[in-house]
Amino acid sequence: MNTARSGENRARGFTLIEILVALAVVAITLAAGMQATGALTRAAERQSDQWLAQICAENELTRLRLNRQLPGVGESTSTCEQAGRQLQVRLAVLPTPNPNFRRVDAVVEGPVQGVNARLLTLSTVMGRY
Repeated sequence: MNTARSGENRARGFTLIEILVALAVVAITLAAGMQATGALTRAAERQSDQWLAQICAENELTRLRLNRQLPGVGESTSTCEQAGRQLQVRLAVLPTPNPNFRRVDAVVEGPVQGVNARLLTLSTVMGRY
């Protein structure tokens, strides 16, 4: 009769090894979920940075177009503030084989995780008006 009771008690609960295995599976799953969440957050921040950089680059190129003159060859730098962030826009105006056109490159740089990094490069061709 004693052996029947010990068999009943053994079948009621989980062993320590089963509990440790279940905890390990949960821990691995949570760690993978945290990495995925971090990757999604970084991607959203990068997308926001590039969107703001796109606005700055387009603003500078529009400013050049509104001058209604063929821009002079050379480089210039300006500051663009978008959403409380300071971004640097560097315009490089380069000659083309046809003297009626100029290539314009707008490079936008800004702080990314505390380091100034290139966010976007936008190029176009401008002609005489």
